Amino acid sequence: MSFQKILVAIDNSSLCKPVFSQALELAQVNASRLMLLNCLSSDMVGEPSVPMSVEMGLYPEMMNTAYQTQESLIEQRIEEAQAMLRSYCKTATSKGVLTEFDYKVGDAGQWLCKLAYSWGADLIVVGRRGRKGLTEALLGSVSNHVLHHAPCSVLVIQEADTRR
Repeated sequence: MSFQKILVAIDNSSLCKPVFSQALELAQVNASRLMLLNCLSSDMVGEPSVPMSVEMGLYPEMMNTAYQTQESLIEQRIEEAQAMLRSYCKTATSKGVLTEFDYKVGDAGQWLCKLAYSWGADLIVVGRRGRKGLTEALLGSVSNHVLHHAPCSVLVIQEADTRR
């Protein structure tokens, strides 16, 4: 089976390098294009906190400072994501692979499936940290969501078991 458009989930975890390496190798072998996607958690880049009233002891100056601090943090997270994506994109391009990237704010699993559909990906490469049971139920699993909702094939790179 040949893959022409490979969508790669990129984050700042230890699993990202093996995921990217596998996707890059597949892209080189198949003369494929890569799309790198990083999803910023909506918790991290969400709407500013609900304004508190002056009756609760917060003055407008304090609220303005809090909003500015949060906006600065959001901008910093976006810049970090873009820098990481540019770095991976440069690596892939230097290996002769046509590569583009994007970042989204929100649920990574949902965005990966949406982008796979709209971009016409025929493979998604994603990592799996190995959460099980209650931890997976509470924290969710991007790879599990993608496996069940993707419009194309999915390659899951399992995190190495350090207990071995």
